[in-house]
Amino acid sequence: MPDLIQHLIDGALTNGHGTRRSDVFNPALGSVAKQVALGSAADVDAAVQAARKAFPAWAATPPLARARVMFRFRDLLEKNAASLAAIVTSEHGKVLSDALGEVTRGMEVVEYATAAPELLKGDFTEQAGRGIDAYTFRQPLGVVAGITPFNFPVMVPLWMAPMALAAGNCFILKPSERDPSASLALAALLAEAGLPKGVFQVVQGDKEVVDAILEHPGIEAVSFVGSTPIARYIHQTGTAHGKRVQALGGAKNHAVIMPDADLDKTVDALMGAAYGSAGERCMAISVAVAVGPIADRLVEAMAPKIRTLKIGPGTDAENEMGPLVTGVHRSKVSGYIDKGVAEGASLVVDGRGLKLQGYEDGFYIGGTLFDHVTPEMTIYREEIFGPVLSVVRAPDFASALTLVNEHEFGNGTSIFTRDGDSAREFVHAVQAGMVGVNVPIPVPMAFHSFGGWKASLFGDHHMHGPEGIRFYTKMKAVTSRWPTGIRAGAEFQMPTLG
Repeated sequence: MPDLIQHLIDGALTNGHGTRRSDVFNPALGSVAKQVALGSAADVDAAVQAARKAFPAWAATPPLARARVMFRFRDLLEKNAASLAAIVTSEHGKVLSDALGEVTRGMEVVEYATAAPELLKGDFTEQAGRGIDAYTFRQPLGVVAGITPFNFPVMVPLWMAPMALAAGNCFILKPSERDPSASLALAALLAEAGLPKGVFQVVQGDKEVVDAILEHPGIEAVSFVGSTPIARYIHQTGTAHGKRVQALGGAKNHAVIMPDADLDKTVDALMGAAYGSAGERCMAISVAVAVGPIADRLVEAMAPKIRTLKIGPGTDAENEMGPLVTGVHRSKVSGYIDKGVAEGASLVVDGRGLKLQGYEDGFYIGGTLFDHVTPEMTIYREEIFGPVLSVVRAPDFASALTLVNEHEFGNGTSIFTRDGDSAREFVHAVQAGMVGVNVPIPVPMAFHSFGGWKASLFGDHHMHGPEGIRFYTKMKAVTSRWPTGIRAGAEFQMPTLG
C-alpha cells in the first residue's frame, strides 16, 4: 500500500472521519507514489472547533510575539528550502531550481509578515472634539481558510497563512489533492517555530471539503487561487454564507512585442515565461502579440529554441522543463493543441507525443508554438495551463492594446519595447491587475499585493502585502471621552465634534 498523506487537526496527524482516498502521482514516472486522505465535513468541523478553541489566546498574543514566531518560521524555511523544493518536484514535476524559486517567493511573504507590529498599528487623533479622542485599529477576523492550487504548493499557502497568522487569526489550509505533502511540511515547520496547536491546521480533500469550508458558520473568510469557474463558485458560495472571500481565478496573459523591442532579450524572456514550470503558472505568458514587422522574426527566433528545450525529470539539474502534473492534465493540454490545428492556427512547433527514454510513462509534453492565432480561436480564448504559446499578429500598438483589454481575463500582462511613450501609455491604459515593462512575469514583491482584474479576481482584495493585512482584519473605530467635562443632560441631535 502507498504511504498515506493525512490531515493535521488540533496538532495531531489523523486519517480523519472518512475512508475516501486519492492517488498522488510521481509525474516524472507516471506512477502512483502515495495516497491522500480525502476529508469530510466532519473533519472540517473538527478543525474549526480546534481553531476556535485556540483563537482567543492567539489573538491576545502581542503582535511582537506573533512576529517572533514568523521570524523563526522564516529561518526554518531557509534551512529546509532544499527539502521543500524536493517535495514540490516529486509531486508537481517542476524542475528543482523552479521549486526553490517558489520557496523563496513564499519566504518573502513571511519576511513581510514579521513586520506585524508595524502593519497592525492604528491611527490616533487627539482632541478630535473638545475633550474627545478618536482612534482606529485592526483586529483579527477569527478562523479563516485557504484553498490552494497544485501549481504552487508552497508559495501560495505562504501568500495566505503568514499574513493571517501575523494578524492574529487561526488558519485552516485545504491544499490541492494532487500534491498535498508540502502542506504537512509547512505545518511541521510552523509548529517547530512555536506556533500553538490549533492555530494552523491542514484538512486534505476535494470538493466535499471545499463546500464544507464555504458553508461552515465558524469560518469567517476564505482565500482561494485556481481556475476562473471555481473562483466564481467559491466567491458566490462563500459570500452567500456571509464570508469575506478573495478568489483569484484564471489568466490569459498577453505580452505585447513592439517592433523596436530587443529581440534576443525578448525571446529569452518569452521562453522562460511561456515554458517555465511547463506553463503551469497563472502568470505564464500564453499569448505573444507581435506588432507589425517583428512577427516573422519573433517566430523564426523562437522556434529552434523551443525545439531544443531540455525536458525531463525535475530532479535533473540540466533540464529546463519537467512533466505536467497528471496524465489527465496532459491529455487536456494535448486536446487544446488539437483544437488549435482544427481551427486553423499554424502549428510551428508541436509538443504532442513526446516520449523520453526511461520515462516513457511520465506526463510529458513538449513546448508548443502556434502562429497566426486569432481572437475567436479556442486556444486564444481559454486558459490552457500548459507549455503552449500563441502568436497573434497586430498591425499597430492600438490594436494590440485592444486585444489585451477585450479579453475576458485581466491577470497580468507585459510590453517589450525601447520606447518610453509606448510603455507609459500601455501601463496607463491596459486593463490588467499586474503589468510588466520588459519584465515577462510581473509578480509583485511581498510588500506590494498580487491580484488581477476582470474574470481573474472575484472579491475586493488582492493577496499578500498591504491588501493581505486588510483582508484578514476588521477595523474598529473608537471615540472616547472621559468623565471630566461631560455635558449635562441628554443630547438628541446627531453628535458633532467641535
